[in-house]
Amino acid sequence: MINAITIDVEYWWCNEFLANYLPEKRETIVGQATKLILDLFDKHNITTTFFILGSVAESHPEIVEMIYERGHEIGSHAYSHIPLYRLTKEEVEKEIQRTNHILYKITKERPKGFRAPHASITNENKWIFETLEKYSFLYDSSIFPVKTMLYGVPNAPLSIYKPSKEDISKHDPNAKIVEVPISALSLIRFGKYRINLPIGGGFYIRTYPLWLIKTIIKKINKEGRPFVAYIHPWEIFPELPRLNVPSLIRFEAYNGTGIKLLQKIESMIKTFRIAPIRDIIDNI
Repeated sequence: MINAITIDVEYWWCNEFLANYLPEKRETIVGQATKLILDLFDKHNITTTFFILGSVAESHPEIVEMIYERGHEIGSHAYSHIPLYRLTKEEVEKEIQRTNHILYKITKERPKGFRAPHASITNENKWIFETLEKYSFLYDSSIFPVKTMLYGVPNAPLSIYKPSKEDISKHDPNAKIVEVPISALSLIRFGKYRINLPIGGGFYIRTYPLWLIKTIIKKINKEGRPFVAYIHPWEIFPELPRLNVPSLIRFEAYNGTGIKLLQKIESMIKTFRIAPIRDIIDNI
């Protein structure tokens, strides 16, 4: 079973929980942190998918070149990292168009995969799938079938599916965009309702013990589903800038970061088969 531990390449200050506490001057660590992840994947001869923020690609094209030259798949993470449900249809299209142009200028390839900042696609902005079709994307990996403070489509399928334009929690075999949801595990069902355990996000991988993560991945694979997760370069950086923030925000932003997470990721990629999302799509 192919699994995907994907990388969302963005600045450390893109964390929404830190938005009200950011200093005017911010240290840029994205290049150094991304290189640490690339070196780890090189060490084990593994490639994956990097969803790159357009503003990062624009300011640091060398990062995109470094990722591309090492054989990884490059996807779009929009441009500004503003949650897409805060933007109009026209603004979202500009974000996608601008990022595509930047990435194409560097790689001479158009991204086929998309991930919204903060997994910010819901039924309120389901028209985004029409925009993705317009710009020739093949798949999206934004839907998290768990409701959280920032994101989530709790009734969406746990498996790969094609979202209906009428209700993105429903499968439409005639739809064009393939959805590769961020992984969750179904715990309890009440008729058509269910409670899902989030697992595929960086915070959950940082927080859960490694034995539990591996147990869940094995269960997901046994159900015939690929494990799909994302982490951010800043999460593995040993010298992550730390702000004076309330305890709950401190826990969300910093718990399990640095070498601890890097060691977890290394153990996971040594245990499970990891590949780009494009390979998962090819094997459907």
